[in-house]
Amino acid sequence: MPLTNAGRLGSLGLMAHVPQRLDPDRRRRRLELLAALADAKSARELAQPHRLRGARLRELIANRRRLAG
Repeated sequence: MPLTNAGRLGSLGLMAHVPQRLDPDRRRRRLELLAALADAKSARELAQPHRLRGARLRELIANRRRLAG
């Protein structure tokens, strides 16, 4: 017996489910948190440029491997 009913829902399965709208206060707090995280990341990258350089280099290597493979 299958554990899900994804077969009856079509090819998208459960991915077609639309998430519920967040209430305005929760949405505002979430946006504030995401903005604070982005600020912290940019401050960390400014304070530690070698980490940023290493991350960029790893990303370039990964992209090159994807293209070659």
